[in-house]
Amino acid sequence: VQLQASGGGLVQAGGSLRLSCAAYGRTFTNHAMAWFRQAPGKERVFVAGISGSGGGTNYEDSVKGRFTISRDDYKNTLYLQMNTLKPEDTAVYFCAARGSWVPGSRSILYDYWGQGTQVTVSS
Repeated sequence: VQLQASGGGLVQAGGSLRLSCAAYGRTFTNHAMAWFRQAPGKERVFVAGISGSGGGTNYEDSVKGRFTISRDDYKNTLYLQMNTLKPEDTAVYFCAARGSWVPGSRSILYDYWGQGTQVTVSS
């Protein structure tokens, strides 16, 4: 079972990026998924989560209104659309999946993790 994150890069403040997380080896239909991020010298923190049905989402306060999490279960892929990026969004972004319908904000809840993709926002 593997989650592979991609789509990171270097962007100027105010720009946009879309991250993708492809699942291989099994389907995550009906499983909650999420994005976390980790800045240098800081702990990994929750960014956004989506329920197994895709009907429920939740976001960390600093990204509300700028980021959108979505999923395409036919493609077995999770997305994070990031708009109006800020330098403080700079981090390695990780996707994760858990064996439950409901997303949670604590990393310990998640069973599967991608390898991370670097997002750098210049001022």
